[in-house]
Order: sequence, then C-alpha cells, then structure tokens
Amino acid sequence: MIFATLPEGGRDGSLLIVNRARTYGLRAGSTAPSLQSLLDDWDRRIEAVQALSGQLESGSRSDALDLRHVRLTAPLPRAYQFLDGSAYPNHMSVIRQARSAAMPSDFFETPLMYQGSADRIIGPTEPILLLEDNAYGVDIEAEIVVVTADVPQSVPVNEASEYVRLIGLLNDVSLRNLIPPELARGFGFLQGKSANSMAPFLVTPDEVGDLWDGNLLSGRYECHIRGELIGELDPGIDAVFTYPQLIAHASRTRELTAGTIIGAGALANADRKHGCGCIAELRAREQLASGEPKTSYLKFGDELRLEMFDRRGKSIFGAIHQRLESWPTDV
Repeated sequence: MIFATLPEGGRDGSLLIVNRARTYGLRAGSTAPSLQSLLDDWDRRIEAVQALSGQLESGSRSDALDLRHVRLTAPLPRAYQFLDGSAYPNHMSVIRQARSAAMPSDFFETPLMYQGSADRIIGPTEPILLLEDNAYGVDIEAEIVVVTADVPQSVPVNEASEYVRLIGLLNDVSLRNLIPPELARGFGFLQGKSANSMAPFLVTPDEVGDLWDGNLLSGRYECHIRGELIGELDPGIDAVFTYPQLIAHASRTRELTAGTIIGAGALANADRKHGCGCIAELRAREQLASGEPKTSYLKFGDELRLEMFDRRGKSIFGAIHQRLESWPTDV
C-alpha cells in the first residue's frame, strides 16, 4: 500500500490511502485518522485500511481526491524519533580523505548512528527556511529510510526485517559549517542538523516487489541541485550495513516505538560514475582532484530535487522538490 498525508486535522495530518498509479487518494477517516495512529495500532486497523485501498484501486469510490489538486505534507509530519546511520563508506571516506582525517577504526564492524530531529518533518514542496545560507553551509543528504513497528529490545538481526512497516525517501538537511565545531566538543549534532524533508509517499515493502530484498532497496535515485544532476545512485549496493542490522543496533539497549524512522545515511556508490548524494562529497572530490572545491553549498533561491525510480522508470515515492529560502524575520 501507499500512504500520504493531508495538512489538516491537527499536527499529524489526515491519512490518505493512495492508489498504485499515485494519482488518487482516499481519506482513511476514522479507520486510521493519521499515519501514526495506523502505525500505533497496525494489527487491528490494517485489514480495514486494506479494504479501503481495494475500493480505491477498483475505482468504486467517488470521494477519491485527485492528487494533482491537493497539497501533501510529509507522510509523517512528526515522528517519535529519527535514528540515522552511516552505512555507505564511499560517502564518509571521500570527505575524510579531503580533510586528511582517518575513518573510525571500527567503521566496518559497528554501525555509526546518531539520534536526529523528527519532531518536525518538512513536506516535499515546502521551502527550507533558515536565517543564513553562507554561514551555515546548507547541504542535502539523499537517503532511503524505513519506518518501524514497535521493536523489542535487542531484536536479532535475522528477525529485524519483520518490523519494517514502511519505506520512504528523505532529505537529511545538513549545515556543514556548523557540524565540525559541534563534533569537536564531543557531544554530537544539534544545530548542524536542520529539519529534514520527506517525499510525499511512504510505501509498504510489498509495494516495491523485488527491489526490496529485506535488507536494502534497489533502484535509481536521482539528486539535482540548481537544476543540475549530481547523483544517479543505487542504494541497494555498496552499503556495509543493512536495515535489519541498523534496527538491531538501535534496539540493543531499548525498545523502539512504532513510527521510528531508521536511515542508512547519505547514499554513495563505489563507482564514481554514479555521482554524489550530497554537496559535501562533491566538494571533497573536487578538492582531491584540483586542490580546492568549486561547487558551493545551497544559497537562498537555490532548488533541489530528489526522486527514486524503479526499473520501469516509475517514481516510487514521488519527489522532494524544494527551494532554500530566508526565514521571515518579520513574522
């Protein structure tokens, strides 16, 4: 199934069940008022939601909404937590090489993971609003994320995929100029990570067929900044940790609440022909090649577009298409 959210009915929005063509949506109503309510009570609600999905797919619902004429927010406008890993070594290794820094000695043995912001997730076409651009060094990070059910503490890796409810596309907005001094203080990210944005649709694993193997999602993930294609990546290859491994790592000492978002970090492939999933990696490559980076981070007015396609060229999650804008100081 495919889910989206309308910006109505409160901060969690109103759940829409979406047809496979991604053209029409049906309000779930009291069956599941929001996506979070469905995740909280999945086993009791899912059959009724599936019945509504079948009615929508058959064309028997006259109250279906034409998605061309509605504004969608993030499918999860807020989540209980976002836990982000770094599973693609060709992202971090290039950036660290450019600044003559070593990779963590246990990078390939134990996942790196931090707890990011998820109390506000920006919709797919909402602007990214910040007070500064140059001083912050505004960057994208192209990611695939999974959304979990309730996960028990210390779930085994071989059971962790059973707790994946949904898959989606995320832009982990990173403020590159603020991150190094924060990390140097030894207490992790805070100001260096702005609110993230999410593509309009979250899908159940069965919706993507064999692109999802229970470990990673394959496909063609395109990354554009300022109208230029900088990455055409396959997230299903070159990762050193899978989503089940990341879930098992995150749950080692605690339960995970339904609606937890797990990311595998910025995408990067070993073959450089695939380009980059963030500007920082592109700048690092430029520095290594010519001695200095040439591509600037995002400036006010710049646009970005992230979208992933299946083997037939069909968009899986819809697109994140945003502009960086100055925070309105007169409000």
